[in-house]
Amino acid sequence: MSGLLVIMGSGETAPTMVKPHREIFERCGDRPAVLLDTPYGFQENADDISAKAVKYFADSTGRRLSVVGWRSTPEPGLPRERALAALREAGWLFAGPGSPTYALRQWTDTEFPSVLAEALQTGKVVCFASAAALTLGSHTIPVYEIYKAGIDPHWVPGLNLFHQVTGLPAVLIPHYDNAEGGHHDTRFCYLGERRLSMLEPTLPADAFIIGIDEHTAALFDLATRTVRVIGNGGLTLRRAGVSQWWPAGTTLPFAAFTDGSSFAESSLPPAAPAEDQADADPPPLTSLAASTQETTARFDTCYESRDADGCVAAALDLEQALQDWIADTDVSDEREQARSALRQMLVRLGSFAGPDRFTPLVSALVDLRTSARTAKDWALSDSLRDVLSSSGVEIRDTPAGPSWSS
Repeated sequence: MSGLLVIMGSGETAPTMVKPHREIFERCGDRPAVLLDTPYGFQENADDISAKAVKYFADSTGRRLSVVGWRSTPEPGLPRERALAALREAGWLFAGPGSPTYALRQWTDTEFPSVLAEALQTGKVVCFASAAALTLGSHTIPVYEIYKAGIDPHWVPGLNLFHQVTGLPAVLIPHYDNAEGGHHDTRFCYLGERRLSMLEPTLPADAFIIGIDEHTAALFDLATRTVRVIGNGGLTLRRAGVSQWWPAGTTLPFAAFTDGSSFAESSLPPAAPAEDQADADPPPLTSLAASTQETTARFDTCYESRDADGCVAAALDLEQALQDWIADTDVSDEREQARSALRQMLVRLGSFAGPDRFTPLVSALVDLRTSARTAKDWALSDSLRDVLSSSGVEIRDTPAGPSWSS
């Protein structure tokens, strides 16, 4: 029985992906689920990232994950055999954020790629997201080296596992529709069009790119040789600068990636007619950044009209968004932007909101601080304590839990 290879573009520990995760877990039944810590194993807070991911899956899906330690390649002998045994026993194997090139250094020329291939050949689920997803293709983008350190754009050899199990000679690019750059292009996993156009001609003649949008999963079913797109975005096939896009809800045969007759230039989803757009419900917010932008705009409108209750409601909604996204292991600066926006709201609220109106928000922020401490998000916990203190609210941590007074 062939397995299921899941590629996630991002959001692997975000509220947006809870429903896809629940569906995917149904595929592996009650077999053990393991989290592999390799991609972020170089980070000083690796233990915290693992703990947040384990809590996210326990809270959102009810599944208990065990962490398989492979932060650096285990030495031959008992530690390595224990890690390999845990991987072979699992019915669901997951790896996510971090550095793809660091992960490749730990996985290449070890038993690890063959363990993944064996898992897929025996009907198990392999779920790789973000950095881990980048490693599975024939070539990998060294994201940190190019985007953060300014190294010239280049490919590094990938595990080529995707080609091995699907027969498709593809490069996998998550974060395909990333828009964090604002005025500069950060699509295609922070490469942008200019740098991807430089790299694409250096791929082998038969290779192509499969891009997975953020908060989106592509489920490659090796038994039926089909891929199903779920989540909030879509999947892109790109060859020689020409792209075709399929939205969530689409199921494709693997042959769609190699059959030239099915390939159309710039096949993007058509915009809805203007009259339909006016009556349509607003799209769901798919990131903490989007929630921050929406609540800040609403707060500003209410502040200008001196609507204290509306301001408090907007601040409470942003607090809830921070609570919802607290388990997310994404390394972007969205959480800091949200904290900064919430601080500004509290400072401005203090100029005209009375104590009674402020009480529900303070209580919610104290609860959020408790959640942040539980999740070991010390930056958020300290930020909340400081902003509450500057607003005249004193928090006392007691054995029975936190209390506050103003």
